Amino acid sequence: MTAPRVLIIDDDRMMRNSLVDLIEAAGWTAKPLARATEATRWITQFQPDVILSDVRMPDLSGIELLKSLEAAPPVVLISAHGDIPTAVEAMNNGAYSFVEKPFDPKRLLLIVTHAADQHRMRQSNDRLKGRLRQMSGLDSRVLGDTPDVHRLRDTIVLMADVDASVLITGETGAGKDLAARALHDLSPRGDMPFVAVNAAQISADQLPHIARSADGGTLFLDEICACPVDLQPMLLRLIDAGEVMTTGQGKPETVSLRILSATNEDTGAAVSDGRLRADLLYRLSGFTLHVPPLRARLDDVPILALRFLQDSAAGYDLAVPDLTEADLAVLMAHDWPGNVRELRNVADRRVLMARQGGGTMQDALTGDATEAPIRPGLREAVAAFERQMIARAIQAHAGRMDDAAEALGIGRRTLNEKIVKLGLDKDALL
Repeated sequence: MTAPRVLIIDDDRMMRNSLVDLIEAAGWTAKPLARATEATRWITQFQPDVILSDVRMPDLSGIELLKSLEAAPPVVLISAHGDIPTAVEAMNNGAYSFVEKPFDPKRLLLIVTHAADQHRMRQSNDRLKGRLRQMSGLDSRVLGDTPDVHRLRDTIVLMADVDASVLITGETGAGKDLAARALHDLSPRGDMPFVAVNAAQISADQLPHIARSADGGTLFLDEICACPVDLQPMLLRLIDAGEVMTTGQGKPETVSLRILSATNEDTGAAVSDGRLRADLLYRLSGFTLHVPPLRARLDDVPILALRFLQDSAAGYDLAVPDLTEADLAVLMAHDWPGNVRELRNVADRRVLMARQGGGTMQDALTGDATEAPIRPGLREAVAAFERQMIARAIQAHAGRMDDAAEALGIGRRTLNEKIVKLGLDKDALL
Protein backbone atom coordinates (compact mmCIF):
# COMPACT_ATOMS: atom_id res chain seq x y z
CA MET A 1 0.00 0.00 0.00
CA THR A 2 1.32 3.46 -0.87
CA ALA A 3 2.07 5.99 1.88
CA PRO A 4 -0.86 8.26 2.78
CA ARG A 5 -0.87 11.66 1.07
CA VAL A 6 -1.59 14.81 3.07
CA LEU A 7 -2.45 18.16 1.51
CA ILE A 8 -1.24 20.89 3.90
CA ILE A 9 -2.74 24.39 3.60
CA ASP A 10 -1.33 27.20 5.75
CA ASP A 11 -0.31 30.77 4.85
CA ASP A 12 2.33 30.78 7.61
CA ARG A 13 5.47 29.45 5.93
CA MET A 14 7.13 28.35 9.19
CA MET A 15 4.03 26.45 10.32
CA ARG A 16 3.60 24.99 6.83
CA ASN A 17 7.21 23.74 6.76
CA SER A 18 6.87 22.39 10.30
CA LEU A 19 3.80 20.38 9.31
CA VAL A 20 5.53 19.06 6.20
CA ASP A 21 8.48 17.89 8.33
CA LEU A 22 6.11 16.17 10.76
CA ILE A 23 4.18 14.39 8.03
CA GLU A 24 7.24 13.30 6.07
CA ALA A 25 9.00 12.10 9.24
CA ALA A 26 6.04 9.73 9.69
CA GLY A 27 6.82 8.27 6.25
CA TRP A 28 3.95 9.98 4.45
CA THR A 29 3.82 12.25 1.43
CA ALA A 30 3.00 15.96 1.90
CA LYS A 31 1.99 18.67 -0.56
CA PRO A 32 2.15 22.19 0.96
CA LEU A 33 -0.04 25.07 -0.24
CA ALA A 34 -0.02 28.70 0.91
CA ARG A 35 -3.57 29.48 -0.30
CA ALA A 36 -6.80 27.53 0.08
CA THR A 37 -7.91 28.83 -3.32
CA GLU A 38 -5.48 26.34 -4.90
CA ALA A 39 -6.97 23.37 -3.05
CA THR A 40 -9.50 22.18 -5.64
CA ARG A 41 -6.89 21.83 -8.38
CA TRP A 42 -4.47 19.98 -6.12
CA ILE A 43 -7.13 17.66 -4.75
CA THR A 44 -7.59 16.43 -8.31
CA GLN A 45 -3.88 16.21 -9.10
CA PHE A 46 -2.44 15.07 -5.76
CA GLN A 47 -5.42 12.96 -4.64
CA PRO A 48 -4.76 13.38 -0.92
CA ASP A 49 -6.04 11.02 1.74
CA VAL A 50 -6.34 13.91 4.22
CA ILE A 51 -6.48 17.71 4.02
CA LEU A 52 -4.79 19.52 6.91
CA SER A 53 -5.75 23.20 6.81
CA ASP A 54 -5.46 26.28 8.99
CA VAL A 55 -8.75 28.04 9.75
CA ARG A 56 -7.73 31.69 9.35
CA MET A 57 -6.21 32.42 5.96
CA PRO A 58 -6.50 35.23 3.40
CA ASP A 59 -8.82 34.89 0.39
CA LEU A 60 -10.51 31.73 1.63
CA SER A 61 -10.73 30.52 5.21
CA GLY A 62 -10.52 26.88 6.26
CA ILE A 63 -14.25 26.74 7.04
CA GLU A 64 -15.13 28.42 3.71
CA LEU A 65 -12.93 25.84 1.98
CA LEU A 66 -14.72 23.06 3.85
CA LYS A 67 -18.12 24.37 2.68
CA SER A 68 -16.94 24.58 -0.93
CA LEU A 69 -15.64 21.02 -1.22
CA GLU A 70 -17.68 18.15 -2.62
CA ALA A 71 -16.68 14.48 -2.34
CA ALA A 72 -13.38 15.53 -0.77
CA PRO A 73 -11.15 13.50 1.57
CA PRO A 74 -11.41 14.14 5.35
CA VAL A 75 -10.51 17.69 6.43
CA VAL A 76 -8.69 18.36 9.70
CA LEU A 77 -8.78 22.04 10.68
CA ILE A 78 -6.15 23.63 12.95
CA SER A 79 -6.29 27.08 14.52
CA ALA A 80 -4.46 29.25 17.03
CA HIS A 81 -7.79 30.91 17.83
CA GLY A 82 -9.71 27.88 18.91
CA ASP A 83 -13.05 28.45 20.54
CA ILE A 84 -16.15 26.35 20.98
CA PRO A 85 -18.36 28.15 18.39
CA THR A 86 -15.65 27.82 15.71
CA ALA A 87 -15.10 24.16 16.49
CA VAL A 88 -18.87 23.48 16.39
CA GLU A 89 -19.19 25.30 13.06
CA ALA A 90 -16.29 23.29 11.64
CA MET A 91 -17.77 19.96 12.71
CA ASN A 92 -21.25 20.91 11.51
CA ASN A 93 -19.81 21.61 8.08
CA GLY A 94 -18.18 18.20 7.85
CA ALA A 95 -14.71 18.63 9.33
CA TYR A 96 -13.18 15.34 10.45
CA SER A 97 -11.56 17.01 13.47
CA PHE A 98 -10.62 20.40 14.92
CA VAL A 99 -7.19 20.90 16.55
CA GLU A 100 -6.01 23.93 18.54
CA LYS A 101 -2.51 25.35 18.38
CA PRO A 102 -0.14 24.64 19.95
CA PHE A 103 -0.89 20.99 19.25
CA ASP A 104 0.71 17.77 20.40
CA PRO A 105 2.50 16.31 17.31
CA LYS A 106 1.68 12.73 18.35
CA ARG A 107 -2.00 13.56 18.77
CA LEU A 108 -2.11 15.34 15.41
CA LEU A 109 -0.47 12.37 13.69
CA LEU A 110 -2.96 10.01 15.33
CA ILE A 111 -5.89 12.13 14.08
CA VAL A 112 -4.45 12.31 10.56
CA THR A 113 -3.80 8.54 10.59
CA HIS A 114 -7.38 7.76 11.55
CA ALA A 115 -8.70 10.20 8.94
CA ALA A 116 -6.55 8.60 6.22
CA ASP A 117 -7.66 5.11 7.25
CA GLN A 118 -11.30 6.20 7.09
CA HIS A 119 -10.81 7.72 3.63
CA ARG A 120 -9.12 4.63 2.26
CA MET A 121 -11.77 2.39 3.71
CA ARG A 122 -14.45 4.54 2.08
CA GLN A 123 -12.61 4.34 -1.26
CA SER A 124 -12.34 0.57 -0.91
CA ASN A 125 -16.06 0.33 -0.19
CA ASP A 126 -16.84 2.54 -3.18
CA ARG A 127 -14.78 0.25 -5.41
CA LEU A 128 -16.57 -2.77 -4.00
CA LYS A 129 -19.96 -1.16 -4.56
CA GLY A 130 -18.93 -0.34 -8.11
CA ARG A 131 -17.98 -3.95 -8.69
CA LEU A 132 -21.25 -5.10 -7.14
CA ARG A 133 -23.17 -2.73 -9.42
CA GLN A 134 -21.30 -4.20 -12.36
CA MET A 135 -21.97 -7.69 -11.08
CA SER A 136 -25.65 -6.92 -10.63
CA GLY A 137 -25.87 -6.64 -14.40
CA LEU A 138 -24.13 -9.98 -14.72
CA ASP A 139 -26.37 -11.46 -12.03
CA SER A 140 -29.44 -10.60 -14.08
CA ARG A 141 -28.13 -12.60 -17.03
CA VAL A 142 -26.21 -15.45 -15.39
CA LEU A 143 -28.93 -15.98 -12.82
CA GLY A 144 -28.60 -18.10 -9.69
CA ASP A 145 -27.25 -18.19 -6.17
CA THR A 146 -25.60 -21.60 -5.88
CA PRO A 147 -21.82 -21.92 -5.40
CA ASP A 148 -21.39 -23.14 -8.99
CA VAL A 149 -23.01 -19.99 -10.36
CA HIS A 150 -21.07 -17.71 -8.03
CA ARG A 151 -17.84 -19.32 -9.29
CA LEU A 152 -19.01 -18.95 -12.89
CA ARG A 153 -19.72 -15.24 -12.48
CA ASP A 154 -16.44 -14.65 -10.65
CA THR A 155 -14.54 -16.42 -13.44
CA ILE A 156 -16.34 -14.39 -16.11
CA VAL A 157 -15.32 -11.16 -14.37
CA LEU A 158 -11.69 -12.32 -14.13
CA MET A 159 -11.54 -13.42 -17.78
CA ALA A 160 -13.36 -10.40 -19.16
CA ASP A 161 -10.32 -8.12 -18.93
CA VAL A 162 -8.01 -10.67 -20.57
CA ASP A 163 -7.97 -10.48 -24.37
CA ALA A 164 -6.99 -14.14 -24.82
CA SER A 165 -9.23 -16.74 -26.44
CA VAL A 166 -11.68 -18.58 -24.19
CA LEU A 167 -13.20 -22.01 -24.82
CA ILE A 168 -16.60 -22.36 -23.13
CA THR A 169 -17.72 -25.90 -22.37
CA GLY A 170 -21.04 -27.24 -21.19
CA GLU A 171 -24.11 -29.21 -22.18
CA THR A 172 -26.62 -28.06 -24.76
CA GLY A 173 -28.90 -25.41 -23.32
CA ALA A 174 -26.72 -24.71 -20.27
CA GLY A 175 -26.13 -21.07 -21.24
CA LYS A 176 -22.77 -21.03 -23.03
CA ASP A 177 -23.98 -18.24 -25.31
CA LEU A 178 -24.95 -16.12 -22.28
CA ALA A 179 -21.49 -16.63 -20.80
CA ALA A 180 -19.88 -15.57 -24.08
CA ARG A 181 -22.00 -12.45 -24.30
CA ALA A 182 -21.18 -11.56 -20.69
CA LEU A 183 -17.44 -12.00 -21.37
CA HIS A 184 -17.76 -9.56 -24.28
CA ASP A 185 -19.96 -6.99 -22.52
CA LEU A 186 -17.65 -6.76 -19.49
CA SER A 187 -14.48 -6.60 -21.58
CA PRO A 188 -12.73 -3.49 -22.98
CA ARG A 189 -14.29 -4.49 -26.32
CA GLY A 190 -17.80 -4.27 -24.86
CA ASP A 191 -18.83 -1.27 -26.97
CA MET A 192 -17.72 -2.96 -30.20
CA PRO A 193 -19.52 -5.67 -32.24
CA PHE A 194 -20.35 -9.10 -30.84
CA VAL A 195 -20.78 -11.54 -33.72
CA ALA A 196 -22.05 -15.05 -32.92
CA VAL A 197 -21.99 -17.78 -35.56
CA ASN A 198 -22.37 -21.54 -35.67
CA ALA A 199 -18.95 -22.83 -36.67
CA ALA A 200 -20.53 -25.87 -38.34
CA GLN A 201 -22.46 -23.67 -40.77
CA ILE A 202 -19.85 -21.26 -42.14
CA SER A 203 -17.54 -21.69 -45.08
CA ALA A 204 -14.01 -20.49 -45.74
CA ASP A 205 -15.37 -17.82 -48.11
CA GLN A 206 -17.77 -16.54 -45.43
CA LEU A 207 -15.12 -16.25 -42.72
CA PRO A 208 -13.45 -13.02 -44.04
CA HIS A 209 -16.80 -11.22 -44.14
CA ILE A 210 -17.66 -12.47 -40.63
CA ALA A 211 -14.25 -11.44 -39.27
CA ARG A 212 -14.57 -7.97 -40.80
CA SER A 213 -18.01 -7.53 -39.23
CA ALA A 214 -16.53 -8.41 -35.80
CA ASP A 215 -13.46 -6.16 -36.23
CA GLY A 216 -12.65 -4.43 -32.95
CA GLY A 217 -15.02 -6.66 -31.01
CA THR A 218 -15.63 -10.35 -30.34
CA LEU A 219 -16.23 -13.33 -32.62
CA PHE A 220 -18.11 -16.18 -30.91
CA LEU A 221 -17.83 -19.56 -32.64
CA ASP A 222 -20.41 -22.02 -31.31
CA GLU A 223 -20.11 -25.78 -31.91
CA ILE A 224 -16.41 -25.42 -32.65
CA CYS A 225 -15.85 -29.19 -32.76
CA ALA A 226 -18.10 -29.32 -35.82
CA CYS A 227 -16.09 -26.66 -37.67
CA PRO A 228 -15.35 -27.73 -41.30
CA VAL A 229 -11.82 -29.07 -41.64
CA ASP A 230 -10.98 -26.76 -44.58
CA LEU A 231 -11.93 -23.73 -42.47
CA GLN A 232 -9.62 -24.55 -39.59
CA PRO A 233 -6.33 -23.35 -41.19
CA MET A 234 -7.97 -19.96 -41.82
CA LEU A 235 -9.05 -19.80 -38.18
CA LEU A 236 -5.47 -20.54 -37.14
CA ARG A 237 -4.22 -17.65 -39.23
CA LEU A 238 -6.96 -15.38 -37.86
CA ILE A 239 -5.97 -16.20 -34.27
CA ASP A 240 -2.19 -16.10 -34.77
CA ALA A 241 -1.83 -13.10 -37.08
CA GLY A 242 -5.24 -11.41 -37.06
CA GLU A 243 -5.39 -11.92 -40.84
CA VAL A 244 -8.07 -13.11 -43.26
CA MET A 245 -7.95 -13.42 -47.02
CA THR A 246 -10.65 -14.16 -49.57
CA THR A 247 -10.08 -16.49 -52.50
CA GLY A 248 -8.01 -14.75 -55.16
CA GLN A 249 -7.12 -11.86 -52.86
CA GLY A 250 -3.45 -11.01 -53.20
CA LYS A 251 -2.90 -9.42 -49.80
CA PRO A 252 -4.35 -10.49 -46.46
CA GLU A 253 -6.60 -8.15 -44.51
CA THR A 254 -5.82 -7.40 -40.87
CA VAL A 255 -8.53 -7.38 -38.21
CA SER A 256 -8.48 -7.00 -34.44
CA LEU A 257 -10.86 -9.23 -32.53
CA ARG A 258 -11.15 -11.61 -29.62
CA ILE A 259 -12.27 -15.14 -30.36
CA LEU A 260 -14.55 -17.05 -28.01
CA SER A 261 -15.65 -20.57 -28.85
CA ALA A 262 -18.00 -23.11 -27.31
CA THR A 263 -18.71 -26.81 -27.48
CA ASN A 264 -20.82 -29.46 -25.81
CA GLU A 265 -18.49 -32.21 -27.05
CA ASP A 266 -15.36 -33.87 -25.71
CA THR A 267 -12.63 -31.84 -27.43
CA GLY A 268 -10.07 -34.59 -26.87
CA ALA A 269 -12.27 -37.06 -28.73
CA ALA A 270 -12.79 -34.54 -31.55
CA VAL A 271 -9.01 -34.21 -31.93
CA SER A 272 -8.52 -38.00 -31.84
CA ASP A 273 -11.21 -38.43 -34.49
CA GLY A 274 -9.48 -35.91 -36.77
CA ARG A 275 -12.42 -33.48 -36.69
CA LEU A 276 -10.57 -30.76 -34.79
CA ARG A 277 -6.94 -29.79 -35.24
CA ALA A 278 -4.91 -30.06 -32.05
CA ASP A 279 -3.07 -26.78 -32.76
CA LEU A 280 -6.38 -24.98 -33.30
CA LEU A 281 -7.76 -26.34 -30.02
CA TYR A 282 -4.60 -25.19 -28.24
CA ARG A 283 -5.08 -21.63 -29.51
CA LEU A 284 -8.80 -21.54 -28.84
CA SER A 285 -8.42 -22.71 -25.24
CA GLY A 286 -6.12 -20.05 -23.84
CA PHE A 287 -8.63 -20.14 -20.99
CA THR A 288 -11.46 -22.59 -20.40
CA LEU A 289 -14.81 -21.70 -18.85
CA HIS A 290 -17.27 -24.42 -17.84
CA VAL A 291 -20.99 -23.73 -17.57
CA PRO A 292 -22.57 -26.23 -15.14
CA PRO A 293 -25.72 -28.18 -16.08
CA LEU A 294 -28.97 -27.20 -14.38
CA ARG A 295 -29.26 -30.55 -12.56
CA ALA A 296 -26.00 -29.66 -10.73
CA ARG A 297 -27.58 -26.49 -9.33
CA LEU A 298 -31.19 -27.45 -8.65
CA ASP A 299 -31.52 -24.84 -5.93
CA ASP A 300 -31.43 -22.21 -8.70
CA VAL A 301 -34.51 -23.68 -10.41
CA PRO A 302 -37.14 -21.64 -8.49
CA ILE A 303 -35.54 -18.25 -9.15
CA LEU A 304 -34.89 -19.15 -12.79
CA ALA A 305 -38.45 -20.36 -13.23
CA LEU A 306 -39.85 -17.16 -11.75
CA ARG A 307 -37.65 -14.99 -13.99
CA PHE A 308 -38.66 -16.94 -17.10
CA LEU A 309 -42.34 -16.74 -16.17
CA GLN A 310 -41.98 -12.97 -15.71
CA ASP A 311 -40.17 -12.55 -19.03
CA SER A 312 -42.67 -14.66 -20.95
CA ALA A 313 -45.71 -13.05 -19.33
CA ALA A 314 -44.34 -9.58 -20.14
CA GLY A 315 -43.96 -10.62 -23.77
CA TYR A 316 -47.64 -11.56 -23.96
CA ASP A 317 -48.78 -8.69 -21.70
CA LEU A 318 -50.21 -11.18 -19.21
CA ALA A 319 -50.17 -11.50 -15.44
CA VAL A 320 -47.39 -13.73 -14.15
CA PRO A 321 -48.82 -17.16 -13.24
CA ASP A 322 -48.51 -18.12 -9.59
CA LEU A 323 -45.66 -20.48 -8.80
CA THR A 324 -47.22 -22.82 -6.25
CA GLU A 325 -45.50 -25.22 -3.89
CA ALA A 326 -46.78 -28.08 -6.04
CA ASP A 327 -45.22 -26.41 -9.09
CA LEU A 328 -41.91 -26.03 -7.26
CA ALA A 329 -41.95 -29.67 -6.16
CA VAL A 330 -42.44 -30.78 -9.77
CA LEU A 331 -39.69 -28.51 -11.05
CA MET A 332 -37.24 -29.61 -8.35
CA ALA A 333 -37.93 -33.28 -9.12
CA HIS A 334 -37.15 -32.93 -12.83
CA ASP A 335 -33.75 -33.92 -14.26
CA TRP A 336 -33.54 -31.05 -16.82
CA PRO A 337 -31.65 -32.77 -19.65
CA GLY A 338 -32.28 -29.66 -21.75
CA ASN A 339 -30.89 -27.45 -18.99
CA VAL A 340 -31.80 -23.76 -18.68
CA ARG A 341 -33.16 -23.66 -22.23
CA GLU A 342 -35.62 -26.44 -21.37
CA LEU A 343 -36.76 -24.59 -18.24
CA ARG A 344 -37.33 -21.43 -20.27
CA ASN A 345 -39.46 -23.39 -22.75
CA VAL A 346 -41.47 -24.94 -19.92
CA ALA A 347 -42.11 -21.48 -18.48
CA ASP A 348 -43.26 -20.26 -21.91
CA ARG A 349 -45.71 -23.14 -22.18
CA ARG A 350 -47.00 -22.45 -18.68
CA VAL A 351 -47.72 -18.83 -19.60
CA LEU A 352 -49.51 -19.88 -22.80
CA MET A 353 -51.62 -22.30 -20.77
CA ALA A 354 -52.49 -19.49 -18.36
CA ARG A 355 -53.49 -17.39 -21.34
CA GLN A 356 -56.06 -20.08 -22.12
CA GLY A 357 -57.28 -20.10 -18.55
CA GLY A 358 -55.49 -23.02 -16.89
CA GLY A 359 -52.43 -25.19 -16.60
CA THR A 360 -49.77 -26.15 -14.09
CA MET A 361 -46.03 -26.70 -14.27
CA GLN A 362 -46.74 -30.45 -14.41
CA ASP A 363 -48.88 -29.83 -17.49
CA ALA A 364 -46.14 -27.70 -19.04
CA LEU A 365 -43.55 -30.41 -18.39
CA THR A 366 -45.78 -33.13 -19.83
CA GLY A 367 -45.84 -31.25 -23.10
CA ASP A 368 -42.03 -30.96 -23.14
CA ALA A 369 -40.63 -31.91 -26.53
CA THR A 370 -37.68 -33.61 -24.88
CA GLU A 371 -40.01 -35.92 -22.90
CA ALA A 372 -37.43 -35.80 -20.14
CA PRO A 373 -37.75 -38.33 -17.31
CA ILE A 374 -38.59 -37.34 -13.76
CA ARG A 375 -35.71 -37.60 -11.30
CA PRO A 376 -35.94 -40.96 -9.53
CA GLY A 377 -34.36 -39.54 -6.34
CA LEU A 378 -37.37 -38.24 -4.38
CA ARG A 379 -35.25 -37.71 -1.26
CA GLU A 380 -32.88 -35.37 -3.12
CA ALA A 381 -35.78 -33.43 -4.61
CA VAL A 382 -37.48 -33.02 -1.23
CA ALA A 383 -34.21 -31.86 0.36
CA ALA A 384 -33.67 -29.28 -2.38
CA PHE A 385 -37.24 -28.06 -2.01
CA GLU A 386 -36.87 -27.78 1.78
CA ARG A 387 -33.65 -25.77 1.38
CA GLN A 388 -35.43 -23.35 -0.88
CA MET A 389 -38.46 -22.92 1.42
CA ILE A 390 -36.37 -22.50 4.59
CA ALA A 391 -34.03 -20.01 2.89
CA ARG A 392 -36.98 -17.93 1.72
CA ALA A 393 -38.52 -17.94 5.21
CA ILE A 394 -35.27 -16.88 6.90
CA GLN A 395 -34.81 -14.05 4.39
CA ALA A 396 -38.46 -12.95 4.64
CA HIS A 397 -38.19 -12.64 8.43
CA ALA A 398 -34.73 -11.03 8.45
CA GLY A 399 -33.13 -13.93 10.33
CA ARG A 400 -35.71 -14.05 13.15
CA MET A 401 -35.75 -17.80 13.61
CA ASP A 402 -38.89 -18.02 15.75
CA ASP A 403 -40.87 -16.11 13.11
CA ALA A 404 -39.37 -18.19 10.29
CA ALA A 405 -40.27 -21.44 12.10
CA GLU A 406 -43.84 -20.23 12.68
CA ALA A 407 -44.21 -19.28 9.00
CA LEU A 408 -43.01 -22.75 7.99
CA GLY A 409 -45.34 -24.42 10.46
CA ILE A 410 -42.57 -26.21 12.35
CA GLY A 411 -40.92 -25.83 15.75
CA ARG A 412 -37.78 -23.78 16.33
CA ARG A 413 -35.80 -26.91 17.26
CA THR A 414 -36.95 -28.70 14.11
CA LEU A 415 -35.91 -25.69 12.05
CA ASN A 416 -32.44 -25.68 13.62
CA GLU A 417 -32.05 -29.41 12.92
CA LYS A 418 -33.08 -28.98 9.30
CA ILE A 419 -30.66 -26.07 8.81
CA VAL A 420 -27.80 -28.28 10.00
CA LYS A 421 -28.98 -31.33 8.04
CA LEU A 422 -29.47 -29.41 4.80
CA GLY A 423 -26.15 -27.54 5.11
CA LEU A 424 -27.72 -24.07 5.04
CA ASP A 425 -25.60 -21.06 5.98
CA LYS A 426 -27.95 -18.63 7.75
CA ASP A 427 -25.47 -15.74 7.68
CA ALA A 428 -24.99 -16.09 3.92
CA LEU A 429 -28.74 -15.77 3.39
CA LEU A 430 -29.02 -12.36 5.10
